[in-house]
Amino acid sequence: MLVLFETSVGYAIFKVLNEKKLQEVDSLWKEFETPEKANKIVKLKHFEKFQDTAEALAAFTALMEGKINKQLKKVLKKIVKEAHEPLAVADAKLGGVIKLSRYRLKFSADKVDTMIVQAISLLDDLDKELNNYIMRCREWYGWHFPELGKIISDNLTYCKCLQKVGDRKNYASAKLSELLPEEVEAEVKAAAEISMGTEVSEEDICNILHLCTQVIEISEYRTQLYEYLQNRMMAIAPNVTVMVGELVGARLIAHAGSLLNLAKHAASTVQILGAEKALFRALKSRRDTPKYGLIYHASLVGQTSPKHKGKISRMLAAKTVLAIRYDAFGEDSSSAMGVENRAKLEARLRTLEDRGIRKISGTGKALAKAEKYEHKSEVKTYDPSGDSTLPTCSKKRKIEEVDKEDEITEKKAKKAKIKVKVEEEEEEEVLEEEETSVKKKKKKDKKKHIKEEPLSEEEPCTSTAIPSPEKKKKKKKKKDNED
Repeated sequence: MLVLFETSVGYAIFKVLNEKKLQEVDSLWKEFETPEKANKIVKLKHFEKFQDTAEALAAFTALMEGKINKQLKKVLKKIVKEAHEPLAVADAKLGGVIKLSRYRLKFSADKVDTMIVQAISLLDDLDKELNNYIMRCREWYGWHFPELGKIISDNLTYCKCLQKVGDRKNYASAKLSELLPEEVEAEVKAAAEISMGTEVSEEDICNILHLCTQVIEISEYRTQLYEYLQNRMMAIAPNVTVMVGELVGARLIAHAGSLLNLAKHAASTVQILGAEKALFRALKSRRDTPKYGLIYHASLVGQTSPKHKGKISRMLAAKTVLAIRYDAFGEDSSSAMGVENRAKLEARLRTLEDRGIRKISGTGKALAKAEKYEHKSEVKTYDPSGDSTLPTCSKKRKIEEVDKEDEITEKKAKKAKIKVKVEEEEEEEVLEEEETSVKKKKKKDKKKHIKEEPLSEEEPCTSTAIPSPEKKKKKKKKKDNED
């Protein structure tokens, strides 16, 4: 048993030699009256001294905030973890903080999600390296035997054939029945005899074969690592594995950092996890945001039609979050909840795919009925006219027919334009006539109004009528009489 004391100078860790005397609480102080008596009960195992007052102050403030100082963490990892013994702490507050940190470490050690993060990262790196090595091997050996790359499409069998045969001349006597079927083997041997590749030296072949062995070893290790990842995912997150698969589930955990961090995310975040760049680009340019990220590679999303991928990814993300939280915080390690939710999603997917076939009743209360399927086969006869390669008519005739059709369409277009112009002119004439008629009516009304008004008594007559001859004679007579 170990005991931790925190002093103003540093941390001291003592090892208890006699634990029975520690149980005697009443007389325990007597055992520490002298250094000789104390050495019989406890023994100093380690002392970590503060370098200066600033470090001591930092340790005290960390303790007041409920945290562990970095220096104390190093001491606990070195001494307590290696000793594998229980730890007693003099300060109750410090003991509570250390207890919580040990519980967190124990919790994460039980889940071992860090193993999943490292395994999926290594698997992705191996895939990239394998692709580079295989491409380099095909290009390198393609100078010597280029036809082999077209005949054998599988990369692993290609490398195994190279490792077994080597030079192109050895294919005639080589037995490849374990690696290739009989037809492909015969094709490879026939292509080796008439190959257009260049001759290479033995040193070149040795280097190519060494690269082939590397590819084979890496591919075998990849299969082994994939099996390890499958077993680890089924042990740590069985419900997530059932919902989205081993690879997608492991990538989600690796992207979040741990299973606990992933359990804190919302369903909308899990749906677009892995598509952060596209999301921020869409928000910046004010366009549609992405519908899925890493969850796009799940089998349920992959088997749906393009128009339903968004809906299925949203529903799958919601159910996957429930599965993640169940795996992270639940005590049960069964995958029953994941199987049930996956069955619901598959049923929902079938209803979405069959929505166009089913009939919905008018009342809405009755169940939907599907139409009966009737197979109607159509007998088609062979048309032998398609076998003839001779043209049915000459090219000139075809060109003339095309020109005639173009002329007809142009004439029709011209006629239509003329009709539209005539109609517009007629409408303009009608409008002008209406305007003139309205103006004439206004003038007539003004004239009538002027005639009907009588002359006033005060206003003198300003008519310019010519006087009659009788009036002239009367005026002359008046003048004569006056004279």
